[in-house]
Amino acid sequence: MRPSSLQKREAALLAAERQFLSTGYESVTMDSIAKECGVAKQTLYSHFGSKRALFLELVTAKTVAARRAVPTPPAFDPAADARATLRALLIAQLTAVMAPDVLSLRRLVIGELQRSPELAAALYEQGPRRAITKLAALIAELGEAGALRVDDAERAAAQLNWLVMGEPVNRAMLLGDAAIPTAPQIEAQVDSALDVFFAAFGIHGG
Repeated sequence: MRPSSLQKREAALLAAERQFLSTGYESVTMDSIAKECGVAKQTLYSHFGSKRALFLELVTAKTVAARRAVPTPPAFDPAADARATLRALLIAQLTAVMAPDVLSLRRLVIGELQRSPELAAALYEQGPRRAITKLAALIAELGEAGALRVDDAERAAAQLNWLVMGEPVNRAMLLGDAAIPTAPQIEAQVDSALDVFFAAFGIHGG
């Protein structure tokens, strides 16, 4: 794709994001997006095919960007602190999920669930599913190193993910951006979740 085409595509996605998050899915049209980003409506259709396809690409792109903001943990060193290794990853994951634009996009996708389940599927696969997979790989590595006693890393990862994400995500999704936790509150949430996790899976309960 030529640089000019890429620029038009990015401009369209930015305009679409602003409009979708500001006014909701139904009120946005391909005409309104084209007008804001300064391209012909036919150009939008040639790039995306439809408003719904554009929205799907936006959901996917934003979710992938949030996931990439979370660094991949390095290979675990048996001499390292297992809790500190998990803590760093979990703080990064929760911080990424608590971004206002990510939360707003989630609310929009939930609102479109009945009409477009593929949007929710894309968000789930690129977001929570990938996050749990990354966490499971780290937990399995910690188990193999003797730092955790865990038989099913995937299940343990899902449980730890819920301990970390459940309460703050529910609050922020339902109560709005004012309920987004601060950085110290995110750290406290992760520490509390790890207390429970290590009581269940830690060696000698620690």
